[in-house]
Amino acid sequence: MNAFLQPLVLVISLALFHLVGPLPAELGVHDGALAPCPSPAHCARANWMVADPEAGLAAVLPVLEAMPRTEVVEQGDGYLHATASSALFGFIDDVELYADTSQGQLQARSVSRLGDSDLGVNSRRLTALEEALNQRT
Repeated sequence: MNAFLQPLVLVISLALFHLVGPLPAELGVHDGALAPCPSPAHCARANWMVADPEAGLAAVLPVLEAMPRTEVVEQGDGYLHATASSALFGFIDDVELYADTSQGQLQARSVSRLGDSDLGVNSRRLTALEEALNQRT
């Protein structure tokens, strides 16, 4: 195969493996909380105590937006939904944040749409957001 076709075949092959998966039905706030994780192997969930949950959400928003291949999909009423895709195969993770003012906490959830394991990606994402929250509030 010539030098021109090799990169083209690679790009086409990777595009074919772009694995998005269906939008999870459990997204959003239900009875004042984000959904629990269906499995810790591909989901991470945390509640961070903060004096002002709305300010906490505003503080981590720029950090989330700066994460590679991450896009805010929905934002309003103390809730945020973003998607993050993996570099190689385009696996989609759903990231949710909820400013729970009644409990004085910022709830966070990051879950992979496909697969049995995320190799710790969702947990590391929430750890990075928690560190940013601690630095900014």
